[in-house]
Amino acid sequence: MKISTLHYITTNVEAAELACQGGVRWVQLRVKNQPPAIWKQLALDTQAVCRRFGATLIINDNPALTQEIGADGVHLGQEDLPPDEARQMLGSKFIIGGTANTFADVQRLAAAGVNYVGLGPFRFTSTKEKLSPILGLAGYAEIMRQCRATGITVPVIGIGGIALEDVAALLATGLHGVAVSGAIGGVENPAQAASLFVNELSAVNRI
Repeated sequence: MKISTLHYITTNVEAAELACQGGVRWVQLRVKNQPPAIWKQLALDTQAVCRRFGATLIINDNPALTQEIGADGVHLGQEDLPPDEARQMLGSKFIIGGTANTFADVQRLAAAGVNYVGLGPFRFTSTKEKLSPILGLAGYAEIMRQCRATGITVPVIGIGGIALEDVAALLATGLHGVAVSGAIGGVENPAQAASLFVNELSAVNRI
């Protein structure tokens, strides 16, 4: 199961479309405080965009909706359904990701059989309501060192206020990739911003 090095997190279909135009091939739909019918329609519309571009669609916090529409997977926060229970519900064909802030979190998620871990935040971000302690570059370096020392190989994705100029240093810590939201969706030309991230990740990974 291939986990992209660039995860784009969005709340709306139009932003997903623009990001995919720029080369994004992994979209996480994060919907909060919406009625189930609206959430489902957003998911279906975003799924249509992802299918058109050959992109992976991950639904945030909602294994039942993931299963209902046949999305590619689900991302679970620390207060959501435990990953092992989500796996029992979804089976082996769906991608399951989990949120971590510490090495202990990564250990727990890896043991639960997640396909990837979203580790953060890197720095302060206004897109997250309940922000965990900031990791910074040194925090990532230490957690990834611990992963190597204990043989944990699950792909770890950095998240939280990441900018284009952070990518090379973050990947140097051993991260598999990065997840971004505002750095693509919050700029004047999201498609161009997405393309810059795709190119930077490709360049770093070729070194």
